[in-house]
Amino acid sequence: MPAAFLGHGSPMNALERNRYTEAWQAFGRSVPRPRAILIVSAHWYINATAVTAMAYPRTIHDFYGFPPELFAVQYPAPGLPALFEEVSEAVKPNWVGADTDSWGIDHGSWSVLRHAFPDADIPVVQLSINADKPLEYHLELGIRLNALRESGILIVASGNVVHNLRGMDPSRPDTGFDWAQRFDEAAQNIMLNRPADALALTDQRDYGLAVPTPDHFIPLLYLAGLAAASSEGAGTLIDGYSYGSLSMTAYTLGISCPGADSGSGGAAELPDGVPADGTNI
Repeated sequence: MPAAFLGHGSPMNALERNRYTEAWQAFGRSVPRPRAILIVSAHWYINATAVTAMAYPRTIHDFYGFPPELFAVQYPAPGLPALFEEVSEAVKPNWVGADTDSWGIDHGSWSVLRHAFPDADIPVVQLSINADKPLEYHLELGIRLNALRESGILIVASGNVVHNLRGMDPSRPDTGFDWAQRFDEAAQNIMLNRPADALALTDQRDYGLAVPTPDHFIPLLYLAGLAAASSEGAGTLIDGYSYGSLSMTAYTLGISCPGADSGSGGAAELPDGVPADGTNI
């Protein structure tokens, strides 16, 4: 199976059609049908490593201040409880817990999956981001998870390479600040050419501005680990910016996606009157 990192941006992208959602659709059309999707979302950021292990995961609306239409969205994909054992085996000696009732499919997952796989008929399992672990842990976990690709599991990571909500500027709906562009370009250079060195991004001068909190950056490390394990660089699916301080760049591994660059229009706007850091995007 191939793999991907998708820059998800505002959950309003779930309802809209733009150049980024068109790229996600192109990715979904190009993927051979997987046995299941294992997705690492920036929004399941807890103090443990866990996978969802329920037969019917609920759709979670983990955000604030958005219109009713977004809260009405459902992504009724089944789960695959048996995948817990496969993930546990793949990442040994690291420990993984089975979440049978507390989480589900959050908006970091369904906002991209409903474009890539709109029928919601492929089992979806989420892997949490362990906030107690160093960045090295997540890169290593990505390396170990690569074995699952050989058994029909599509691995998708969802976050944003640059994610600074306090720095967002409404006057820049489709452009990036200089520092955001520098960091995003540095990330592209590493992901395309030497993904095993992804942790070197923490030494970039713009890292503090681009990654004020690690939750949205860590998913990139999972794809970097997968790429390092397969000894190949990632490919850029789509790139661009939103509100100056968000990167919408997405990467794929092991697949070509015709039509990924055929869309138009910037990323979805935020609702009026709600500060970005009060929305949980």
